[in-house]
Amino acid sequence: MFDHVTIATADRDASERFYSTVLRALGYEAPKRAGGHVRFGDFSIARADERRRATTGLHVAFVAPSRAAMEAFWRAGIEAGHPDAGAPGPRPEYGGDYEGAFLLDPDGNSAEATFHGDRRTDRRIDHLWIRVADLAASRRFYATVADVLGLREVEHLAGRTRYARGGDDGTFSILDGRTTTPFGLAFSVADHAAVEEFHRAATSAGHPDDGPPGEWRPGCFNASVLDPDGHRVEAVAHER
Repeated sequence: MFDHVTIATADRDASERFYSTVLRALGYEAPKRAGGHVRFGDFSIARADERRRATTGLHVAFVAPSRAAMEAFWRAGIEAGHPDAGAPGPRPEYGGDYEGAFLLDPDGNSAEATFHGDRRTDRRIDHLWIRVADLAASRRFYATVADVLGLREVEHLAGRTRYARGGDDGTFSILDGRTTTPFGLAFSVADHAAVEEFHRAATSAGHPDDGPPGEWRPGCFNASVLDPDGHRVEAVAHER
């Protein structure tokens, strides 16, 4: 589902140290740096500036390949002095075999390592929780682009809606609450036509353009718009 997720940080060096420390325990390699971003696979951080405030209020959960890796993620963060937001252990409220460990990053975002027993471990980001100002408006936005992105609502509760794309490909939820400050959320799509249709559908519905369809870098075609809370939502097609 996720091509990449990008957060802005008040202190990029501090955030790089945090994520390098904890993601190493999950098998991530050393980050790559390009264009002002520090990239950990499908997750990246960038420095906040006048145009882009630091991201706060986001919850991002990373797949742990084992229970031991989940525990090592949490222990590495605690030993480095980062705040505990939930010790490793079962979270039956999220499913029978769900286990998680939670920390706060330097900007106060919730970072989790989650272990799902025998679920696939080749993807990195398991799920996101995004707090929104107007849940109905955000649902309308995602309804507009759902077909081209392959999204479907799999759960709608009071104050929360969860989206998936089939199989075991990660999920994201939008929730009423103190609004998550803007970040970048990019979805993978099959081809250029899907990128163009994503942009057309969103802008035709009145959502602001944040980058028309075009080649971002060789072999990568994308387009982006802003959702009702100002998050940069993007469709990306890669030439394989």
